[in-house]
Order: sequence, then C-alpha cells, then structure tokens
Amino acid sequence: MIENNIPSQKLKKQLLPRHIRMIAIGGTVGTGIFKGSADTVGLAGPGVIFSYIFAGLLLMIVMGALIEMAIIHPSHNMKDLIEKALGKRFSFIVGSTYCFMWLTVCVIEVIAAGSFLQYWFASIPLWILCLLCSVVLILINANSVKSFGEIEFWFAGIKIFVIIAFIIVGAAILIRFVPSESSDSYMQNYTDFFPNGWTGVFSTLLVVIFSYGGSELIGLTITETKNAEKVLPGVVKGVMWRVMLFYTLPILIICGLIPWDKIDVNASPFVQVFEIVGLQGASHVMNFILLTAVLSAANSGIYGCTRTLFSLSKSGDIPKYLSYVNRKGVPIYSLLFSVIFLLLGTYIVYLYPDKAFNYLLAIPGFTVSIIWISICLAQLKLRRTYKQEPYFKLWFYPYLTIFSIIVLTTSFIVFLIRPDNRPSSVVCVIFVSLVTIYSFFKGQRKIKLSKKIFNLERKV
Repeated sequence: MIENNIPSQKLKKQLLPRHIRMIAIGGTVGTGIFKGSADTVGLAGPGVIFSYIFAGLLLMIVMGALIEMAIIHPSHNMKDLIEKALGKRFSFIVGSTYCFMWLTVCVIEVIAAGSFLQYWFASIPLWILCLLCSVVLILINANSVKSFGEIEFWFAGIKIFVIIAFIIVGAAILIRFVPSESSDSYMQNYTDFFPNGWTGVFSTLLVVIFSYGGSELIGLTITETKNAEKVLPGVVKGVMWRVMLFYTLPILIICGLIPWDKIDVNASPFVQVFEIVGLQGASHVMNFILLTAVLSAANSGIYGCTRTLFSLSKSGDIPKYLSYVNRKGVPIYSLLFSVIFLLLGTYIVYLYPDKAFNYLLAIPGFTVSIIWISICLAQLKLRRTYKQEPYFKLWFYPYLTIFSIIVLTTSFIVFLIRPDNRPSSVVCVIFVSLVTIYSFFKGQRKIKLSKKIFNLERKV
C-alpha cells in the first residue's frame, strides 16, 4: 500500500505576505485585462468602468467574508470553512467544482501560452508548444512552496510593472505630455460615456465578475502561511484595491485614447495604445507580456488545484494518497493528477487546435460564481457561531452578504441561460450532477459500513 511505503509530510508554512499577494494577483490579473478588456469596452463603452467598480465591491464583500472566517478559524482553508458551515457533502461538491475550474483554467492558459509562442514559432504545432509550457509549469510546482511563491512573485511582478507603465504612459498621452500621432483632443472620447445605455453596462457585469475570479486563492494559502490570522487581513485589503485599480485605471485610459467603437477586439488594447506613441516592436513586447501573464495564471491554477485536492483527500472525500506530501512540502500525487489533466488538455488541442480554447473558455465563469456564493453562505452561517469577536468583521452583516448572494445568483442564472454559453453550461451541469450523485453514493456506503461495524461489535 502507498500509505505504508511513503512517509506523509505536512504542508510547510513558507509563504510570505508578498508571495500571497502575487499568487492572488497572478490568478486574477491575466488575459481578462490584457485582451478581454477589448470585448467589455466594445459592449459598454467608457461606462464599463462602473461594471468593474461594482464587481470590485462584490469582490471586497466576498474577500471580507473570507478573512473574517479565517481569523476565527486560522487552521482552516477556504474548503474547510465551507465544510464547517454548510456540511461535508456541500463542501465536497464545491471543492470538486473549484478543482475542476482550476484544471480547466490551467488548460486554457496553457493553450493561450502556446498560441502566443506561435507568434515567434509559427512552424511548430500548437500542441507541442502547449506540452512545453505544461512541462515548465509542472517543474515549477514540483519545488517547495517557497520556491513556487518566489517564482510567482516575479511572474506576477512583470504584469504589474507593465500595467503601471501603461497607466503612466497613457496618462502622459492623455494630457499631451507625450506627443502622439493624433492632433484631436482625447477628452472627446469620454463624451459618449454610455453609448449602449445601462443595458450595455449590465451585459458586461457577468464577464467582469468572472475576470476577478482567482482572488479567492488567498483562501487556500491559509495553511501554508505563518500567522495567517494576523497576516491575511492586511494582505487581502491590499490585493482587493490593487486588483480594482489594475483593471479600472487602464480601462479609463484605453477609453480615452481609443474611441470605444474603434477598438479591435482581436488585438490587445495595450498594443493599440503603445502603437499610438509609435513604440517600435510593441507587438513583440506585448506578446511576451501576454505570455508571462497566462503562464502566471496557469501557475497559480496548478497551485489552487493541488491544494484543493489535498484538502479533499485529508477530509476523506477522495483517495487518501492524494494528500501525501513529499519532503519539499508538495502534495506530489495531487500534482501528478494535474499533470494527467494537462496532458489530456494537450491531446484536446491536438484533436481540435482551432476550437479547444473557445470550448473551455466559459467553464471558469460557471464555477467562480458557485465559489463566491458558497463563501458568502458560509459567512452568513458561521457568524452566529463565533466564540470570540474577530478584530475584523464584514460590514453591515447580514445585509451586504445577502445582497452579494442575490447579485451573484442572478448573474449565475443569466450565465446559464445565455445561448453562447450553452455547451460549457451543459458540461458544468453534468460535472456538478455527477459529483453530487457520487457524494450521496459515498455517504450511503459510509452509513452501511458504520452499521456493519456496529453489528459486529454487538455480536462480539
């Protein structure tokens, strides 16, 4: 048996506050801002900024609920907190769905990374480049969590540096401090702030909420962070404000420099802005940035998947060997499971090189809303059971929590019924249904086993 031959270690508390910040930012700030912002601006014009602000406020509520629970239960990660509040079966379904999301995100981001590499290596098949990216990511995650945190710190740091540089350069162009090819006033691009009315703004809300997905990764770092109950509140507050600013400020600048109806949805708005100032090689620079951005998101995704599998295994929901940790503090069998899924994703790319990305793209949107709703429900339930007052409490309980649940549930229903999302919605519904059926089947087996043990004890 594996249990007898391999010594089980514990997860190591080696993550520093700066690591946690970058893991959360790395999972959140990716293609959604660098490329996806072209779609949202095209739908709502400059008014899309209200969607990002509103979604950011929802993010603050969800993260506030999470850190409040983490202060009271410092040894519990996100999945454990949901289990404590809503029961083992519910947490198993949510945890499995979350793991499925990150596995899918990893494949999506690896496909995107492969496509960016094809910009320079057009003759190499996409699946080979995806396989190469997968190998690099697996090697990074096979090291200690401290090494992982350090690499992710620099991965995400590149993205942040580019966004800050973009904000500075874009603002300089707007105020005419830096010359550009256009002689017209850029401020006129803000006059038509709501070209499609509030309906256009609302239509982007769903996409924007899912763009912020990944911040909840902080909830999985709790068990690998020293003094998590003291460190996390400050880290979460910093991450929330940074994420909001890294989305809202660049989009305001994009809307000022390029008319909303002139943005090319097939290209990165960042490239288009840099081309305004005549930056030579802008496409190569941004291609490199996009490559690091998606690799960073995939790197965070593998971390999220392995730690969720570890937590599910420790709870006895899935095979025990997935919770075995090597001497470096890595759940090595959970990582191998991720390897299998990445190889499967590479095979899908091999079969459907032109369609794989679009098939998988909508799946994370389905799961993000489930996770956020579950965090809010858990806080709603646990607040009444606190044995001590946390030094940070979510404001206006229970009204803000209930408001968030209503908004997120509404957006979830809208997501399900949208025709464009139908194939992905069907896949997600089937997955959740199978996991739910399995949870009941597993529960019945445990009840029968308990009865047999009880009957044997009586006979003895």
